[in-house]
Amino acid sequence: MKTSIDISMYPLREQYCQPIIDFIDELETYPKVAVQRNSMSTHIYGDYQDVMGTLNTEILKVLEQIPETVFVIKLIGTDREKAVIDACE
Repeated sequence: MKTSIDISMYPLREQYCQPIIDFIDELETYPKVAVQRNSMSTHIYGDYQDVMGTLNTEILKVLEQIPETVFVIKLIGTDREKAVIDACE
């Protein structure tokens, strides 16, 4: 089953930018998920198991390093990647 995720990360500390960039960079190393950055959130697309496995691994890494990090995640059970691209053209 395909899924689409909208995720935002909020490290509750003064130097918040670099941890967000590092998190997104790590997401982009997984070949089975597609990642689209924008200024408000990050979109992740792919097979449900691949996407959720990727998030499970990477969110755990962040929370181990910066426990006071908030993640806001929206999930839909369809592949919205093409729909987002088409809407922007």
